[in-house]
Amino acid sequence: MSAYKLSIVAAVYNLEEYLPRCLDALVNQTLEEIEILCVDDGSTDSAPEIVDQYAKKYPNKVKAFHKENGGEFTTRNYGLERAEGEYVTFVDTDDWVEPNWAEKLYKAAKENEAEMAVCGFERIDLKTNKVIAKNMTKMGNGVKEIKPNDDFVTAINPAPWNKIYKTEKVKDLRFLNFRGFNDMIFLTSALTKINKIAFVPDVLYHYYLRYDSQIHNVNSQDVENFKKYLLELKQLYIKENKYEDMKYILDLMAFIHLGISVMYRASYDKTINHKQMLKETITYLDENFSTWRKNPFLSFRYALKKGIKKQALWAVAKLYKWGIPMVFIKLYRFTIDKLKIDIKF
Repeated sequence: MSAYKLSIVAAVYNLEEYLPRCLDALVNQTLEEIEILCVDDGSTDSAPEIVDQYAKKYPNKVKAFHKENGGEFTTRNYGLERAEGEYVTFVDTDDWVEPNWAEKLYKAAKENEAEMAVCGFERIDLKTNKVIAKNMTKMGNGVKEIKPNDDFVTAINPAPWNKIYKTEKVKDLRFLNFRGFNDMIFLTSALTKINKIAFVPDVLYHYYLRYDSQIHNVNSQDVENFKKYLLELKQLYIKENKYEDMKYILDLMAFIHLGISVMYRASYDKTINHKQMLKETITYLDENFSTWRKNPFLSFRYALKKGIKKQALWAVAKLYKWGIPMVFIKLYRFTIDKLKIDIKF
């Protein structure tokens, strides 16, 4: 049995200003049996020295690694390959966590014999320090089993930092070499290995939004890459004999993440013919994730039972089915950019 209950992979690339705050929060976790794998991805500021200082000060907890710059996906993979804990998680080092973040997640997973646990988080504007939104706080305490007739997994945010995974379940998975949507592919791949997910509704992770990040920086090549990896994801589900049971959920996730999230982000690229891209996306979904049109989780009856978010998703799907997705994109951008209302499907 592992000496560590949890391995924490901290992806380090510059951000010297915020790194000590993040590491202080990690070394002071109430869960004692942890290892903190600080993987420096060729930082050009004082971040490498800061990492070494913490490794020297906390030799039983902090492990420092330095490698050539290769991007965040290589940093996370580097840590995952070296993780020795029973569970593993990931943090971005401009964020910080509550002192009981690790303990609450680990306890929830262990008590429920779950291979994964998810906690609430808040999204904060880095410049103003204003809380933009709180997410994953309404799933309640307890555990849910992944079943074909329950689409709760589609409501889980893709990011890996408010989750812990049973290490043996994800040890062979890797974050992929493409921008923007790596997290969704990793999470959805992991779901082929997982049966139970535990939830902690408390806000334990504080995620900072940096507007120089990739959220709006999506180009046509990124979209094509995502389409390619979605097909590989589908093949994984087929290989694991999960696709027939989970096709409605997988097809719904393809619609939400490609049809909504990716198309919204790509709409900020003025070099793209957005109407043409949306048309091509609908054709792609029809050819590869075809149940999105008659998906039981996108039906009006289901939306009525499940509340306002599902009703909004039903309405968005209708606009796509009617061939006028641009109406949604314009409304979505107006709501987020002008009204400053953050909407997550």
